[in-house]
Amino acid sequence: MYLIKEMPKEERPRERLISKGPDVLSNEELLAILLRTGEKDLSVMDLSKHVLYHLTSLEDLKRMSVFELMNVRGIKEAKACAVIAAIELGKRLSQTKRETKIMIKSAYDVYHHLSNQISHLMQEHFITLYLNTKSEILTQETIFIGTINQTLIHPREIFKTAIKLSSSSVLFVHNHPTGDASPSKADLLATDRLMEASDVMGIDIIDHIIIGKGEFYSIKEGKKVHMP
Repeated sequence: MYLIKEMPKEERPRERLISKGPDVLSNEELLAILLRTGEKDLSVMDLSKHVLYHLTSLEDLKRMSVFELMNVRGIKEAKACAVIAAIELGKRLSQTKRETKIMIKSAYDVYHHLSNQISHLMQEHFITLYLNTKSEILTQETIFIGTINQTLIHPREIFKTAIKLSSSSVLFVHNHPTGDASPSKADLLATDRLMEASDVMGIDIIDHIIIGKGEFYSIKEGKKVHMP
């Protein structure tokens, strides 16, 4: 008879996920949460490691069937179904993300994409949109919160992310809590600094859009637009 030593509660995968978030969990811990319990002389963590041991890489899980997974010692129908269902859900979520990329063709698109998110905020939020060659948003990132000052803008960090994402261009957006989208001197100086850095990095800056209440300003076009 084998005795399975119980893991301290704070070290259990589920508790670690709740307290620290899923990003810090190992593959074994994530799989252990799906498996829920161990099997006879195997703790749930040992069972998780046992499953992963049978794989050449984590990618193999995406191609396994319920019956193939049940060939692994300790994995019965319920556990196999739970793992396969989680993998399929992940595939579908990934596909949904690819299908719903937002395309930015004009300053109007930027306004419609972000006005509801930032026009009502009481502090300025400076956001970068990273675009691919199709002008689709790869991701957006809030660079900082507070009144714009060109010394607070760090082009190196902005373009470092652009390079990491293989972004072909970037677009800057921030809000004016006053509701007036007219650019300040600091806005224009910050934009000039970013434009200089973009020339060095070889990454296009599409525009810098300032969003107010019911209006926006395009620094590239040098005009304010009032929305109906």
